[in-house]
Amino acid sequence: MTDPIVTLSQENSISIIKLDDGKANAFSHDMLSQVNELLTKVPRDSGALVITGREGLFSGGFDLKTLATGDMEKITKMVQLGYRLLLDLYSFDRPIIAAVSGHAIALGLFVTCSADYRIAIDGQYVCQANEVRNNMDIPTQIMEILKARVNKNYFYPAVFHSDTYSVQDSIAVGFIDEVVPEADFMNRVMEKAKELASLPHPFYANTKKSAQEDVRKKISDAINKYEDLTGLKN
Repeated sequence: MTDPIVTLSQENSISIIKLDDGKANAFSHDMLSQVNELLTKVPRDSGALVITGREGLFSGGFDLKTLATGDMEKITKMVQLGYRLLLDLYSFDRPIIAAVSGHAIALGLFVTCSADYRIAIDGQYVCQANEVRNNMDIPTQIMEILKARVNKNYFYPAVFHSDTYSVQDSIAVGFIDEVVPEADFMNRVMEKAKELASLPHPFYANTKKSAQEDVRKKISDAINKYEDLTGLKN
């Protein structure tokens, strides 16, 4: 039996989802399905959620092998799950801490940006939205999250020009909130998660929903349009 590529563990009121496929931590259909399934088991009226990756790599983005197949049915199903995941994370009722354990590229970065607080491990790691460099556009359902996160002075180079930023420089960009030495990384992540878990329900959820209402609607509408165009609408 192969080891799961996504796991869910619990430490008191903190849920921890870990991504580890032993490779690029690519968001394949399988990984996305597992994350979405585990999210249904995370409390939405108490506690906090931590999402992390394997050592040296948070995630490299969508699974390139699937994209390279040219199989549009497989590609659209994978992409749909990715979009739905971003909306679910961005609008999650409880605080989410992204424990960025290494490189965060493309969808890996967008998942990071969907979290409420982003802590990166110190090291030679980068954050990059590389879509334009790779002959892809960034659709509304992702762009709205970037617009809500990326600092105005960095928006053109970070989003339009696909510039690469160290985790340290990513604080100024708006991708990351703080960078922590490796020895202190998970201790700091859990410390912050415990702090945010103390925020009372439903007041946190209601405040977040009020602030995000317009963005949520734009993302949801864009996803629905994508599903209509690709025939994925049930």
